Amino acid sequence: MDAEGSRFHSYTNLRKSRDRKSINGVTVGNLHSHNKGDTKMMKKPFKAAAMVGQNRKVFFLSWSMEDAVNVVRYHPIPCIFAVSLLFFMGVEYTLFMIPPSSPPFDLGFLLTRPLHRVLAARPALNTALAALNTVFVGMQTMYILWSWLVEGRPRATISALFMFTCRGILGYSTQLPLPEGFLGSGVDFPVGNVSFFLFFSGHVAGSVIASLDMRRMQRRELACLFDTLNVLQAVRLLGTRGHYTIDLVVGVGAGWLFDSLAGNYEEDKKRRRAAATTHQILL
Repeated sequence: MDAEGSRFHSYTNLRKSRDRKSINGVTVGNLHSHNKGDTKMMKKPFKAAAMVGQNRKVFFLSWSMEDAVNVVRYHPIPCIFAVSLLFFMGVEYTLFMIPPSSPPFDLGFLLTRPLHRVLAARPALNTALAALNTVFVGMQTMYILWSWLVEGRPRATISALFMFTCRGILGYSTQLPLPEGFLGSGVDFPVGNVSFFLFFSGHVAGSVIASLDMRRMQRRELACLFDTLNVLQAVRLLGTRGHYTIDLVVGVGAGWLFDSLAGNYEEDKKRRRAAATTHQILL
């Protein structure tokens, strides 16, 4: 065998020897220690869970007194919520529940008791305020439809459709009893003293939707007018017992929620149109 063949033979034997000693890049001699390392790595997560206090400090245990003061200083609103949580937990666990035979307790009804007595004693005043309320509802409806049909901005209309659909579902699902002392009027909306869902207030939600759209269009004075009329309308509804307080509060939240959902719907449609246009251009 010549020198070149001898070198090739030696190289081949060395290669085979390395292949036998190597499994997936780990030599046989180191395989045992490698497996031990794997075992340790497998155990690490379990050890980490048991050694949180040793290797890594619990977050709040690392606070200093200055950090605690800064929480109150820089985050006052969550701190107020935390205190109110404790307060209402105490209230909830100590109050007596309303028996089934009694009417619901409503703080708004208590606060508007004088107004209720005035409206009950003066039916003409109640009718006049009811008529003004119907005019205000008409203003909301006209603005929402105007923003779509005239200005070509459908967001407020989409939001109102979302809102009234959800209100119908929730209002039918849990039908609250008509409050005691309800002062109806034939000119109040819905006109004609017809039945209506109490939860939640479409009056309030519709006004919020219109107001938010006005603010987006920089119509701040008109938005402030709508907000003021909405507050007065809410007080009148409490005074006439036309809605519970919770109906009005949730109506405000519903207006914000469905306006946001309508905005997300519009943005999604715009993205889809843009993607479809890009796809057609590439084709």
